[in-house]
Amino acid sequence: MAAEQPVLFVEYPKCTTCKRAKKWLDDHGVAYTDRHIVEDNPTADELADWHGRSGLPVRRFFNTSGMKYRELGVKAQLDAGMSDAEAFELLATDGMLVKRPIIVAGDTVLVGFRESEWEAALL
Repeated sequence: MAAEQPVLFVEYPKCTTCKRAKKWLDDHGVAYTDRHIVEDNPTADELADWHGRSGLPVRRFFNTSGMKYRELGVKAQLDAGMSDAEAFELLATDGMLVKRPIIVAGDTVLVGFRESEWEAALL
């Protein structure tokens, strides 16, 4: 099972969804390494790797409700055909642009907190 492998939990501690996700991990006995998304922002290479393992569209890695996303007009840039590599470079510039929390466990990468997805992947 995925939970047997070391789990990386990438979060922003003030984020209420991250707090709920962390409580869920603790309540379910899932051991993890905590990583602050702003103090230790994912690199473009990490994001590219996680994107490949997640099977998700690159847009799912953006924090679309964040101020930074709106300030930079990221949706328009994505709609205009921003490449995945450009997206990873942009995401790597600021942790507040990245959707959170992120779980990385072996080949499993989860973006955002959906309890049913986490249950299926981690328990």
